[in-house]
Amino acid sequence: MNPKLNQLQSYPFQKLKQLLDGVTPDSALSAINLQIGEPKHATPDFIRQAMIDHMDGLSAYPITLGSVSLRNTLAHWIQRRFNLTEINPDTEVIPVNGSREALFSFAQAVVDTDKDRAMVICPNPFYQIYEGAVLLAGAEPYFMNASSQNHFACDFSQVSDAIWSNTQLVYVCSPNNPTGRVMTLEEWKQLFELSDRYGFVIASDECYSEIYFAETTSPLGALDAAQRMGRNGFPRLMVFNSLSKRSNVPGLRSGFVAGDAQILEKFLLYRTYHGSAMSPVVQAASTAAWNDEAHVIENRRLYTQKFSDAMRILSDVINIQMPDAGFYFWLETPISDTEFTKRLYQDYNVIVLPGSYLARDAHGVNPGTNYVRIALVTTPSECAEAMQRIKNFVSDLN
Repeated sequence: MNPKLNQLQSYPFQKLKQLLDGVTPDSALSAINLQIGEPKHATPDFIRQAMIDHMDGLSAYPITLGSVSLRNTLAHWIQRRFNLTEINPDTEVIPVNGSREALFSFAQAVVDTDKDRAMVICPNPFYQIYEGAVLLAGAEPYFMNASSQNHFACDFSQVSDAIWSNTQLVYVCSPNNPTGRVMTLEEWKQLFELSDRYGFVIASDECYSEIYFAETTSPLGALDAAQRMGRNGFPRLMVFNSLSKRSNVPGLRSGFVAGDAQILEKFLLYRTYHGSAMSPVVQAASTAAWNDEAHVIENRRLYTQKFSDAMRILSDVINIQMPDAGFYFWLETPISDTEFTKRLYQDYNVIVLPGSYLARDAHGVNPGTNYVRIALVTTPSECAEAMQRIKNFVSDLN
């Protein structure tokens, strides 16, 4: 077996299972699971119907590049959403089987291990796929800590010239999982300038970009930022997005990658050998989903309601702040994050995820320690009930 597999840590949900093994929750209370970012809003009927209407696609092998119809739809959506002058559907965008597999495989295609000390920079805390991708690509991860002291931003100025000189790839996540922070235009400017100076590729994970709380203030995306700065052709930039959160279809496994055409050409070659083509049935359903915004607006309405309820219920007992976007609360805990998680489950039958499981020890600290991630993914009524239980639990601690 590949010895690099031994470098992988247990996934956060495996650690959570071990933490809660042997803990018996109060059986008088129904279980409320807020630990995983899996949308529980109903999948729109028209997406289901699109799959049914195109079942004949099961009789044909798909091509990795994707259908012309889907690529045109993706290009039009990207252009509208991020205010782009143009994006070429033939060379600057391809469909992928969810952002997770694409984020992972991208590192395998980009990292050049023939060079000394290949490094990849990741935010910390972070989506665990980044680290797995880096390690299995044969590179060394370098973590940029995000904490409340810097408003959960990644401070690029703290990275030394020696690290930047060895960096081949930088993962960023905006809106961030788990903090909900959105990168500013000035931060993109800094990162683009560093990419120009040192030649690394940027992988921007934007799968939470469509969950925000005011229809007039959608989160800034990397492609939008690049165009504002006159970076024609999006040099060394690749953006990853997905339907899972936007359209409540986590089981569909559908997203896209868009950006630098030269890099995308090589990534397409990798994916052809990897066997990453999307089913024609899924392509048809995806085309329907990307072409509709009404269900996304309704989705945002539900999330806005849930966050509003949570702020109203919790703000008088614990320090809680609205995220810029996304569906997570990154909540600072009055006791250790693991003890908070265990006792909340035991006393109130609510499951959240310890923040330390989403981060790594770096620069002398684990920036996820004493935080929990709360995913407001279930119904508004169940989320409100969970928030009331958390309020009662925190009050018990006081």
